[in-house]
Amino acid sequence: MEAPSSILIEDIQPQVDCGRYPIKREVGDEIEVTADIFRDGHDLLAAVVQFCKTGEETWRESEMVLIDNDRWRGSFTVRENTSYDYRIAAFPDYHRSWVDEVTKKLAAGVDIASELNEGIHIIEEIRGRANDQDLAILDGAIAGAGSAPDQAGSVEALNSGPVLDVIARRRSRKGGTHSEPTLQVTVDRVAARYAAWYSMFPRSAGTDPGRSASFADVEAQLPRIQELGFDVLYFTPIHPISKSKRKGRNNSLLSVEGDPGVPYAIGSDEGGHDAIHPELGTLEDFRRLVDRAAEHGMEIALDVALQGSPEHPWLRDHPEWFFIRPDGTIKFGENPPKKYEDMYPLNFQTDAWESLWNEMLRVILFWVDNGVKTFRVDNPHTKPTVFWEWLIANVRKDHPDVIFLSEAFTRPKVMQALAKAGFAQSYTYFTWRNFKQELREYGEELTQTSVREYMRGNFFTNTHDILPTILQQGGRPAFQFRVVLAATMSSVYGIYSGYELCENTPVPGKEEYLNSEKYEYKVWDWDRPGNISDYIARLNQIRREHPALHEYENLRFIDTSDDNILAYCKATPDRSDVVLVVVNLDPFHAHETDIWLPLHDWDIEEHGQYRAQELFTNEPFLWTGSHQRLRLDPGYNPAMIFSVHKWVHQEFVDPYA
Repeated sequence: MEAPSSILIEDIQPQVDCGRYPIKREVGDEIEVTADIFRDGHDLLAAVVQFCKTGEETWRESEMVLIDNDRWRGSFTVRENTSYDYRIAAFPDYHRSWVDEVTKKLAAGVDIASELNEGIHIIEEIRGRANDQDLAILDGAIAGAGSAPDQAGSVEALNSGPVLDVIARRRSRKGGTHSEPTLQVTVDRVAARYAAWYSMFPRSAGTDPGRSASFADVEAQLPRIQELGFDVLYFTPIHPISKSKRKGRNNSLLSVEGDPGVPYAIGSDEGGHDAIHPELGTLEDFRRLVDRAAEHGMEIALDVALQGSPEHPWLRDHPEWFFIRPDGTIKFGENPPKKYEDMYPLNFQTDAWESLWNEMLRVILFWVDNGVKTFRVDNPHTKPTVFWEWLIANVRKDHPDVIFLSEAFTRPKVMQALAKAGFAQSYTYFTWRNFKQELREYGEELTQTSVREYMRGNFFTNTHDILPTILQQGGRPAFQFRVVLAATMSSVYGIYSGYELCENTPVPGKEEYLNSEKYEYKVWDWDRPGNISDYIARLNQIRREHPALHEYENLRFIDTSDDNILAYCKATPDRSDVVLVVVNLDPFHAHETDIWLPLHDWDIEEHGQYRAQELFTNEPFLWTGSHQRLRLDPGYNPAMIFSVHKWVHQEFVDPYA
């Protein structure tokens, strides 16, 4: 039996909670893996990153290199939308240790006859794993060592380039070990990292204020939404709505004739979570809409709100899935002082939990089978995290391309736990971050700390539930600079329809919309004066044209002299695309600022000239040096986005010469 390995492998990065949860990446990403690897004594080591698709039995390998102080680095690329396993294998590097020893002894004039025999023994041991082509190289090396004119020549024969190539393929792993536990990476499609979401109530897509729109009306909106530049069209629930306990306008507990009810009060005699509200259309109409959206470069995302109304078929068939009070009544939803008498929460830890969980899985897979690959989940933090881990894992078994967005405006650690459990994206506190320092700190937390390994922040500017104070008070400039922040700080962001119209009438004293379409039919004038539709369309075009804005973790903040001016940049790894964003966070006043640009990080000489083109206006600038001064006026340019390029001097050719 071989003695236990003396090699230690510690502090492997990246990993989440000691390997309890997978890290997240997207198709095509290169994953850099680092670790501390060392052993007793002075012999040299070799290490590889081993990786394979989960379930495969054969590991592929990528060589690691020593960085410094026993820290090693290697990488591998994930090329498929699936899950991969990875670990580190380390083992003594017998041949390199031998070369190191004999080189030192030769330099000191020490006879190495015995050591040459050891070198030949290492080569002979490798012969046992070599094919015919490799055997010829190894045998030639041994013969060359025997016929060399001196000991230095013998060492050279046993250490030639071809020999090293064979050794890299066939070297001994004796005395080696591998890291435990095996780590995992969830590989999503790129849309999990780079997407622009447009949220809407499909019943508000029409032209008649007295009735619900249909999927056909939504279809007519597709060209407009495509022109705005969005690629995910997210619907609030499309299911039948309870007729009893129906809410009236502005969340009134009493409704009147014609009030459509809240889409989150799901279920009636017309069906439940696998049914469509008859006013919107049929399942066939929905499938047609999914196809038409794809033709316009968009996918449909559905809202998953796991609760039932007083009329939901589940109440009739499975009352045991709900919270039953001691008096036998079923508990309705509450968020004091608010009452949600039209919604009954599900009890995910009921004694009948298995049948309930399986029904939730069936519902999701029903919509996946009908063309939906993206889901926004309403209030997931009110259900057990272990349920989501189970559900998402089971969906991904056969549908790894499905993306779940967590709508959990709750405590940070709860949000992070949901991300670890499998949600591909998460709502964030960006909605309430308004000032320079807090925006910078939050952006760095999400993209530069360990949180980035498992949580992708989807920066929504607003939602149908939330009208932030900055939008209520800041007017059109606030709508402009907030959407720039959302679209460029994160690579995935969203707006709620009406944002392009600068809709900002609140319920007095609250961050809620007055006359919200949650409680009534709406008809929008999409050409309303003062709209910023062209501004948003240009912003999304800038995003599409600049690969640096497709990445999530490359956010770097830049110092400015004015506390009202936030500046940051994003660059591709090869610096072929560098984007600088400067935002005036004050919607009322113009501000000037000094800014110090990290030219070295952009491969630009400190005192050299370079070009900066402002992308909203296409105005070119020729800048020199890292220090620049900018002025941003909320009435004219509340935000500026620059594409930065090296200034390439071309030799002048006299056309008359």
